[in-house]
Amino acid sequence: MSGVPDGRPMVFAHGYGCDQNMWRFVVSDFEVDHRVVTFDHVGFGQSDLSAYDPVKYNSLRGYAADVVEMLRELELTDVVFVGHSVSAMIGVLAYLEAPERFGVLVMVGPSARYVDDGDYAGGFSREQIRELLDSLDANQLGWSAAMAPAIMGNPDRPELAAELTNSFCRTSPDVARQFARVSFLSDNRADLPRVQVPTLVLQCSQDVIAPESAGRYVHEHVLGSAFTQLAATGHCPNLSAPEETAAAIRAFLQ
Repeated sequence: MSGVPDGRPMVFAHGYGCDQNMWRFVVSDFEVDHRVVTFDHVGFGQSDLSAYDPVKYNSLRGYAADVVEMLRELELTDVVFVGHSVSAMIGVLAYLEAPERFGVLVMVGPSARYVDDGDYAGGFSREQIRELLDSLDANQLGWSAAMAPAIMGNPDRPELAAELTNSFCRTSPDVARQFARVSFLSDNRADLPRVQVPTLVLQCSQDVIAPESAGRYVHEHVLGSAFTQLAATGHCPNLSAPEETAAAIRAFLQ
């Protein structure tokens, strides 16, 4: 926790294979006038690995329950919840469980379903997802080294891909495998129309994980949401373009 103790609370949630440190360049912009909370999902970062329950975390709802528990424990209301990647949908599920705690949802690179389905373009065929998960099962370190640069984008800044690779590799193999399945096989399309809180969708350019079609779908199915196309490329603008990301969030909040 950082920032202004009596400021409006902002909670930042990280994506797959990452931890709260991924937000360090963005939160500094909000600490001047908000109460900022960052955290590690169970199984990642500095979280207590003994708390990892394969049954509970076999669904994104397990992670959403943790978010709600945290907000209640900290007695936070009117929260600006900023979720990156799969945490965008974790935020949706947490909101649906405890709408009285939320004031705004900000979704950075969201996807309600990663697998293509009929006319829905999530970005991956079933075969591609199967190959991705099989590759992760066979060799987590090799998978991380191959996938992180593609996910990060920005090939002219290899240090960003290196940070993401290292973050992936620090994750327990068992947790990484299960969370990958839970994330890439999730389908939260039916949850989107139930969101009734101001929502911002931030979409990166050239995002191989959450293409524009996925972000547009989220925007179109969350009534009254705003859609901002970032100039940032790749899937992690919180690292590659923190100033643009923070500016887009602040413009929406104002």
